[in-house]
Amino acid sequence: MSAATRPITVVVGADGGIGRALADRLTNDPTYDRVVALSRRRPEGWDDDARRFWAPVDILDDVALAAAAAVVREIGAPTRIIVATGLLHAGGVTPEKNLRALDAATLTRLFTINAVGPALVAKHFLPLTPRDRSGLFAALSARVGSLADNRLGGWYGYRASKAALNMFIRGLAIEHARSRPLGICVALHPGTVDTALSAPFRSSGAKTPFTPAQAAGYLLAVMDRLTPADTGGFFAWDGATIPW
Repeated sequence: MSAATRPITVVVGADGGIGRALADRLTNDPTYDRVVALSRRRPEGWDDDARRFWAPVDILDDVALAAAAAVVREIGAPTRIIVATGLLHAGGVTPEKNLRALDAATLTRLFTINAVGPALVAKHFLPLTPRDRSGLFAALSARVGSLADNRLGGWYGYRASKAALNMFIRGLAIEHARSRPLGICVALHPGTVDTALSAPFRSSGAKTPFTPAQAAGYLLAVMDRLTPADTGGFFAWDGATIPW
């Protein structure tokens, strides 16, 4: 098999809980010849070998993304690209409970990481996907980014930034289909997962969250069932369609 047809999968955000679980599962999937893990920091305990390797990248750095894409191009055509990055809370960032909590710097940071970053990944990596067979680009979104499903309000920045990501996905799916009609571009909701992102906001009476490994398994099962007819869609961890 030539380098141009060798099946490659790329996981962006491989140092996070879900991203790392996805990278580990895909490494053990014989469908793929290589797994490329991209993140700002090397995933803990990650050793490169013949099946997988890691490269540093910042999703907001055009130059770094272009360099990473050039490396992937030399290896093969990625048939699955997963963006598992996102920000809900961090130093100085927390979901807003009301309008009084809105802050321009916080909103800008949320939009930049949750929407602009994945869009830039698509800019550099979607052109690497094959033209003659199916390729998948999936970005982790969130159900709270659905306008139709918003019944509680609040969480303005996170909700709006994920809604913006969904619009990016919808738009790039339309453009991508013009040159790669077998391509698939989707937004995925992983459910509530036991990671640092969700930990501060899980109540004692809430359902037990998925482990990262469980979430990765569910998400990959959904991806495996998608067809080009699903491109531009928004799907939950169980395959259900989420309204925009």
